[in-house]
Amino acid sequence: MTDWRIYRGAGLPHDGVQRLPGPPPWRDFAAVGPDADSSDPSATDPSAARRLGVQRRLVENHHPRPAEVDAVNAALYLRRPLLVTGNPGTGKSTLAQAVAHELGLGRVLRWPIVSRTALQDGLYRYDAIGRLQDVQLERAQGGTQAAPPAASSIGSYVRLGPLGTALLPSEQPRVLLVDELDKSDLDLPNDLLNALEEGEFAIPELERIADREPVVDVLTDDGRKVPVRGGRVRCTTFPFIVLTSNGERDFPAALLRRCIQLELEPPGEEQLTAMVEAHLGSTAATEGRDLIERFLGREPGEIIAADQLLNALYLTQHAPRAERVTRERIADMLMRPLDRPR
Repeated sequence: MTDWRIYRGAGLPHDGVQRLPGPPPWRDFAAVGPDADSSDPSATDPSAARRLGVQRRLVENHHPRPAEVDAVNAALYLRRPLLVTGNPGTGKSTLAQAVAHELGLGRVLRWPIVSRTALQDGLYRYDAIGRLQDVQLERAQGGTQAAPPAASSIGSYVRLGPLGTALLPSEQPRVLLVDELDKSDLDLPNDLLNALEEGEFAIPELERIADREPVVDVLTDDGRKVPVRGGRVRCTTFPFIVLTSNGERDFPAALLRRCIQLELEPPGEEQLTAMVEAHLGSTAATEGRDLIERFLGREPGEIIAADQLLNALYLTQHAPRAERVTRERIADMLMRPLDRPR
């Protein structure tokens, strides 16, 4: 069949979905890069592969601007968070993945922020209800007051959040991405100050029993069991923290002075070509030159995200037999400026 369409809108059932090609590399949730090194945790992280590109050997060719390199190094040297601001699609989140990949710092911890996010979500969660239910169940099955049931072990009901995990003692810094901080309510940026300044936090549920259980094993955000001593988590190496913002709000000066600030500009021709090659290969960069030029030639102030370009390149590649007007319509649909009124 020469028709590129899977869904035809005819209302007649068919098995055309069997012809659906594999997903775009940045939307493939089951695979990692073909040349991934299994000894490198970041290389086998599907999220890293989706953001950096499955052709990982080309990651180094993203050619970050000198200001970006300087800001990352300043944050590493000073053990300060990096606050990255920029329009959607400029590579703010990818920056954390790129640093973790190049420095071999393992899988990136990710804390996505929404309007209801509280500091507690990032530090730890204690499932008091689950613990109570399990204790009652074990007692009903034969436990006694003299011999407390196994379910009463509190560590099984404490799970560290992304920030809490990043603050665990370690020889090398963990990388933490706090994504879209400007989506939070007004309190979260101020609530973060003490944890970012002191590099530690308390777990009151464990502090209360520290005299009886000085060391308690808890679960981390990435699924490991680690010991917590005295009910407090205190870092020995401050994590590399990337706070991203789309610039939709201002942050308090108390937070800004604790951060290294970086404004990311939209990718230029060199960065954009490298990005396309990393995700789709050099052929796509060559054959899709007209779309790349269209992206670069957008009106001043017009916001088009780089992943919109990747979407257009991928889909027009998979519609090679479609009429030219159809391909142009697809490109128009996928590369519509984000700030254009609907």
